[in-house]
Amino acid sequence: MTTEKFRVTGMTCAACQANVTRRVQKLSGVQEVDVSLLKNQMQVTFDESAVAEGDICAAVTEIGYGAEPAEAPAPGGDGSGRDFQSQWKKRQQDAEEEQAAMKKRLTLSVILLVPLMYVAMGAMMGLPVPSFLIGMENALVSAMTQLLITLPILVLNRKFYTGGLRSLWKRSPNMDSLVAVGSGASLLYGIFALYRMAWGFGHGDMALVHQYAHDLYFESSAMIVTLVTVGKYLESRSKAKTSGALDKLVDLAPKTATVLREGAETVIPAQQVQAGDIVVIRPGESLPVDGVVTEGHGYVDQSAITGESLPVERGPGDPVLSATINKNGSFHFRASKVGDDTTLAQIIRLVDEAGSTKAPIARLADKISGVFVPIVMVIALVTAIVWLIAGQTFEFSLSCAIAVLVISCPCALGLATPVAIMVGTGKAAEYGILVKSAESLENLHRVDTIVLDKTGTLTSGKPAVTDVQVLDDTLSPASFLALAAALETGSEHPLAQAVTEYAKSQGITPYKAEDFSATAGRGVQAEIQGELCLAGNLAFLREQGIEADSAAAQGEALARQGKTPLFFVKAGKLAGVIAVADSLRESSLRAVERFHKMGLRVVMLTGDNKATAQAIRQQAGIEEAVSDVLPAEKEAVIRRLQGENRRVAMVGDGINDAPALTRADIGIAIGAGTDIAIDSADVVLMKNSLEDVCTAIELSKSVIRNIRMNLFWAFFYNVLGIPVAAGLLWPLFAIKLSPMLGSAAMSLSSVCVVANALRLRFFKDKARTLEIPPKTASPMETPILNTTMEGANTMKKILTVEGMMCAHCQSHVQKALEGVVGVTAVNVDLEAKKATVEMAENVADELLTAAVKDAGYEPVDCKAV
Repeated sequence: MTTEKFRVTGMTCAACQANVTRRVQKLSGVQEVDVSLLKNQMQVTFDESAVAEGDICAAVTEIGYGAEPAEAPAPGGDGSGRDFQSQWKKRQQDAEEEQAAMKKRLTLSVILLVPLMYVAMGAMMGLPVPSFLIGMENALVSAMTQLLITLPILVLNRKFYTGGLRSLWKRSPNMDSLVAVGSGASLLYGIFALYRMAWGFGHGDMALVHQYAHDLYFESSAMIVTLVTVGKYLESRSKAKTSGALDKLVDLAPKTATVLREGAETVIPAQQVQAGDIVVIRPGESLPVDGVVTEGHGYVDQSAITGESLPVERGPGDPVLSATINKNGSFHFRASKVGDDTTLAQIIRLVDEAGSTKAPIARLADKISGVFVPIVMVIALVTAIVWLIAGQTFEFSLSCAIAVLVISCPCALGLATPVAIMVGTGKAAEYGILVKSAESLENLHRVDTIVLDKTGTLTSGKPAVTDVQVLDDTLSPASFLALAAALETGSEHPLAQAVTEYAKSQGITPYKAEDFSATAGRGVQAEIQGELCLAGNLAFLREQGIEADSAAAQGEALARQGKTPLFFVKAGKLAGVIAVADSLRESSLRAVERFHKMGLRVVMLTGDNKATAQAIRQQAGIEEAVSDVLPAEKEAVIRRLQGENRRVAMVGDGINDAPALTRADIGIAIGAGTDIAIDSADVVLMKNSLEDVCTAIELSKSVIRNIRMNLFWAFFYNVLGIPVAAGLLWPLFAIKLSPMLGSAAMSLSSVCVVANALRLRFFKDKARTLEIPPKTASPMETPILNTTMEGANTMKKILTVEGMMCAHCQSHVQKALEGVVGVTAVNVDLEAKKATVEMAENVADELLTAAVKDAGYEPVDCKAV
């Protein structure tokens, strides 16, 4: 099977979409067809051995539409203009040209319609009308004038007739068919009335002239096509706004790039950057492609791609993404993904393709649209016959039939779902959430169970220090950390690396270690400041003859919390304990709390042992934890939950969780970073935040509410409008809907549906905006430095800091103060220029002010609270 895209021309409504879908699905070898009215595109999955592209195009052409294969993007973006972004720009340009042509057609139609209405109805409204157009003696002149003005309007809007009558001839009637039949019937009846008036004048029958002078319907014929064009123009303008998010993304890509060629900087078109090129980035410049920094440093604003509000620091070895902006600093990076492989291009493609697919809720509208137009034509015919049988005039019967035709155009029905899906997927992209299909967007709101992988999803996926406890009264916290870092610097164990990184973050310089040696699976030892020091597990200390019974209970308590205790000894005496664990993210705690508020069941999967799993489960507030499972076994857990009739969303890293992600009703890959095209996931999150899952579910609920509202009003409009147009109210209230009002109402319904869908552009995750307060921090969440077994009283100091200009400065000052030993929490107020520092012990003012100065800012004052 292969999947190809085709460009389809001539579609104007949901009936067209249904006709094309139905015709192509009848072809042997075609498995699936998705036709997008918004984009004039068709995506077909078919067996190449059974049917060819030419057969598919011929089938569409056979029923009165045009079709051709969409031009394939050029891999790597060779600058030929055939890459995806160029295709997007071309498509937008075509839409703008079509909209401009429609505006011109509408303007000329209105210019001609004004004098037509003046001639036809001016005298009845008491307006001054030239004498040669007034009175029965001039009725034929007035009628001829109306005909001569009407014909140019119909010629300007001939598209309704060429497309509508062709589709009718091919037995695939659409909206244009209804307009063409309704407007054409008005015109033909007007010409018939003109002949009858001429007959009356020739035979002296002025009563006949008087009868037909007021039943010309030329103005109705012109008004119908003009009002429908007004609706179509407003509709096209509204639909153009649905792709606003994609427009912004496409515009993020820089037009040029500076690369190093033969040792010199050369400015080239961004599409011509090749993998392996060294790209030069200066302050304020956008990155043209993805890559890895080779030299220099910078702070990159990734908000457009990942949604992160603060710039992130990037140095040698760090990955960088296309369309992000370097705020300050300069660096070089080696291009790794270019052209259509860049993160930006893949995001655009995913969002665009999601808007092209159909949600299950749209199938109902498609089925109805496929038979709607023929049914409406039958209703119009029956309406005319019934009124004639009831004794009404031919003019009355024809007017009701025409009103039924023009009020029943299924535009609103066809737009109800795709516009909302397009806006919804675009809005999700703004949050850094990539939804691969409309079906996934719809199914998200049905989820009742969330299954979470632990490592890398709930937790950071990297060991980190969670507790530091000094047990030797002769050592200060800084001295103990310097000792611990000295011992662990020589070890390559991940836990040792966590200790050295923590010491570095606290601004601690390790002591010098000599005669270092390591015992596999036990620990390390070295001589520091002339004394033998050890670091390792409890078994290692006992093997070395160290009395560690006093710390055994403490180590067991830490182990029960899912942490790994590391014991440190100086000169035969226990110096302290450092606990290391894969810590929970604060965003994960907030997300789990929100899942519970949504009424969702939360299950955690982990390969860790039961003790660690239970510790994490309790700290995160999760009701069920499944431990000791291999990646392949996670899929079985999903199957078990589905066997309980649960709709399951699996959240994982998209690699070792692939079987479970595929099995789940919705697979969500979290923290995908640059690798956004994970085949096994339905939804891809660009950030390492579980809160994005909450946002995706809330957005799905909003989109489905919007679609249901649109479908209700579209159905309600037709259910109410058709009987009124057929004259149902005439016997009771003498109310009859004229064809002109019918066409105006039809156009207004489409505009209302699109406008309602556009409200999704203002979607906000309110719970996230208000920020649900996180649970009380536990040792798993925040590294805490304890100088005693019981902890210490919290102290506060407030610093006044000058030189902060933006959120980046705010973040820089906060990180600098958080790095001071003894500081447990920092809150920086950018507007007030104040930094509130919480400490586990009294930290000297000089240390706090020095940290701020080292960060490049000026501390003015420091006061204890």
